[in-house]
Amino acid sequence: MLELNVGGIPAGGSDLIKDTSEATFMVDVIEASHEVPIIVDFWAPWCGPCKTLGPALEAGVKEAKGAVKMVKVDVDQNQQIAGQLQIQSIPTVYAFYKGKPIDAFQGALPASEIKTFIDKLIAESDGEVDEGLGEAIAAAEAMLEEGAAVDAAQTFAAILGEEPNNPAAYAGLMRAHLAMDELEQASELLANAPAELNGLPEIEAVRAQIDLLLQAAETGPAAELQAALDANADDHQARLDLAVALHASGDAQGAVDHLLELFRRDREWNDGAAKSQLFTVFDALKADDPIVLNGRRKLSSMIFV
Repeated sequence: MLELNVGGIPAGGSDLIKDTSEATFMVDVIEASHEVPIIVDFWAPWCGPCKTLGPALEAGVKEAKGAVKMVKVDVDQNQQIAGQLQIQSIPTVYAFYKGKPIDAFQGALPASEIKTFIDKLIAESDGEVDEGLGEAIAAAEAMLEEGAAVDAAQTFAAILGEEPNNPAAYAGLMRAHLAMDELEQASELLANAPAELNGLPEIEAVRAQIDLLLQAAETGPAAELQAALDANADDHQARLDLAVALHASGDAQGAVDHLLELFRRDREWNDGAAKSQLFTVFDALKADDPIVLNGRRKLSSMIFV
């Protein structure tokens, strides 16, 4: 078992059970299910059986110690999700793994049958028990958020020593190198990523970040690009380069704003470069980032006017 100082992370794994919404369902369930099975509990505050089943499921998930996780969906607040999955009655429980539903049941079950359900999910996912890695990853992410990139890199590396193909740790290590301005090391890690990690959301997000940084190395200073744009608002190349430079400096919102403006002015310019670059920026951010959510909404409104 991995032994790391994960101070500040609550014992028992606070990330094992969470509520989700239509805005975060893709991240919380579909993407997360590529790591471990995700049990999705569809419930409502007025549902009597839900009040029994929910706590029993939570207890079973906690006993599994990271081999499965649980996401709760209030159907009253998230009717679109319930409709897409054709939820006819509640409580209804789905299990997702590798992005797809693999099992389900309706109604409240006794604790013994819940345990059987969870044990089956663990077996179908080859029993990849977390054994504290989830808490260690959360601790490393917190270090990275606080600016302690070196400590984060060491922690991610230690996790990979226990589980070499852990996508969250592998992506985290690359992002730690990027935070230390070690683009070459991050690029080398990306080029040598295990084949089974390629295409996973965590890895593709870092790939997009690296692509943007490489592009930024080819652009001029942001001040010069802004001056060129001030002189000619239809200098599309200057606007595109400015968006790249702004993203590299940490101003993702500014980058998205300029790319949306470029799309508004000429969506076909340079083979649709504005739209393509927008998607790269979106990929580099978390799917539930407000910049992404608002940017996608604005882009859609422009496309479908």
